Amino acid sequence: MRDTEMSSKRTGSRFSRLSIVIALSASALLSVVGPAHAVPAKDPLPADIPDYQAALDAVKSTDVRNAVCRFLRTPVPTSGAGGPVQAIPETAEPCQDLPVFTIKDPVARNEITPGFVAGTAKPLPTEAVKLTQLVSSLSATVNGRNATVMLAPTQGGGWHLAAIRDGDSDAAYAGKATLGTLVFTEPQIRGWYQLKLTTVEPLNDEARQGLGGQASVSLSDYQKLVKARYADKLPGSEYDTNGYSSGYSPQHKADDASPSTLLLAGGSSAALALVGGAAVLRRRRRAGTR
Repeated sequence: MRDTEMSSKRTGSRFSRLSIVIALSASALLSVVGPAHAVPAKDPLPADIPDYQAALDAVKSTDVRNAVCRFLRTPVPTSGAGGPVQAIPETAEPCQDLPVFTIKDPVARNEITPGFVAGTAKPLPTEAVKLTQLVSSLSATVNGRNATVMLAPTQGGGWHLAAIRDGDSDAAYAGKATLGTLVFTEPQIRGWYQLKLTTVEPLNDEARQGLGGQASVSLSDYQKLVKARYADKLPGSEYDTNGYSSGYSPQHKADDASPSTLLLAGGSSAALALVGGAAVLRRRRRAGTR
């Protein structure tokens, strides 16, 4: 009996020492890797998104639904770059006779930050990527079309309708985030990427081209790529001040690549216009919007 007790104590002692070794090893690993690298980057859950209830209220509101219906009733511009801006008519019942649809709960649309592009921010997930918008798609196609509802943060808190775009690619890519990963876009090329710890992987052809055909790169190497592409085009640069571009900023979107986008003036659902993507880009370059 005594031999059994002694054997048990020796075994328990070994396990205790093993636990200490594991704990010390983990502590050493964290000190080498660093807390920012040890914690996986991940998309914010709805509970982590500021004023998410306001976003839900917005996409469920009658005003936003009516704006989507007006958008879907208006033919896509076919004149291309430089074509006329097509006004969306006001109607008393914009959703009348349209197929039934709902607007899905919004998801995070993350972008690379200007500081990351300039090289002033470290290649860490918390500094490289920022939540800029929320996007929602429709539960069903309407007249053969889908649409993306884009919400922008309202000054002082909350969210408001900023634009409606043909297609649902933004919401589809943004929704690919999994536990422990973060999905973000490089808006100038419409590239979508997934960030796993500090490894960047492409999700579409534009992103694969943006990585030079590589299957993945480190976040620091990706920073070098975008810095080479945009660092001399940031707001205030000679490229920007000469009017060639609006410069790189979270407000400068590549929604311009979409077939059509509904823009709202001052967030008012009464001021709607449907424009071809290239026409938007030209107008923004002339205006030098930041």
